[in-house]
Amino acid sequence: MDPLHDVLTLLGTTGHVSASMVAGGSWAVEFEAPAGIKFNAVRRGHCWLRVDGAAEALPLAPGDCYLLTRSRSYTLFSDPEAVPVPARSIFLAAMDGVARTGSGDDFAAIGGAFHFGERARPLLLDALPPVVYVPSSAAEAATLHWAIEQVDTELRQQRAAAGLVAEHLALVMLIQVLRHHLVADARATTGWLAGLGDPVVAVALREMHKRPAHQWTVAELARAASVSRSTLAARFKAVVGRAPLEYLTDWRVELAADRLRRTDDTLAAIAHQVGYGSESALSVAVKRVTGQTPRAHRR
Repeated sequence: MDPLHDVLTLLGTTGHVSASMVAGGSWAVEFEAPAGIKFNAVRRGHCWLRVDGAAEALPLAPGDCYLLTRSRSYTLFSDPEAVPVPARSIFLAAMDGVARTGSGDDFAAIGGAFHFGERARPLLLDALPPVVYVPSSAAEAATLHWAIEQVDTELRQQRAAAGLVAEHLALVMLIQVLRHHLVADARATTGWLAGLGDPVVAVALREMHKRPAHQWTVAELARAASVSRSTLAARFKAVVGRAPLEYLTDWRVELAADRLRRTDDTLAAIAHQVGYGSESALSVAVKRVTGQTPRAHRR
């Protein structure tokens, strides 16, 4: 199994595309801190992105995309001297799915948001920097641009199930952004996500995700990765921040907690499914990793 696929599926990841924004002249739009993870792509024109807490503003050109992984307010602007307009007011006044500000239409962008389950922060988002930037020159940009064009067409033409198509395309965009980040800016990534960019660690991660209930040993994982036991142990700890079997324990707990929330399976059955020998051992691990008892997850 693919660890990224597993985590996005476990988190119940959904995407939503919002209205497009058109602007011109001297303008600035201030956005409140988003509840989810914000995504934007520049269709035409240039602007700057200033995120609360960031040292510098990021210049954006046609075809550039970015993902905001923290709940922080941010501002898009063409002119640093322009007085920011609250985004809420212009998006409430949007017509035909387009919010407008400034004078003219030399700038256009389309945005969306991603929502995850309650474990998203420790499982995925904490491993990413506050801003994930994808320039138009990136290899993944072609797929992003195709998906954006399709979303724009679906929303404008309002064909049958247009909203559902747009949501699925939004997830395609998220995956492409994450793929780009793993290749282009691996140093800004931590945890298991960083492991996906390491050829040795990635093999061990895939093996554990393929068979999480298997009683893995570090020696077995090392053989799968064609390295020595000591090499795998050291490399995994250096890249992921945890020993291989510590990671396996935590992933089993995440699977168990998800099944507690989504199924009526007994704790004993779930313990067996994820590789624990007893209910009590699983209960202790769930409380340690998630901060909640199995009963709390079931509720």
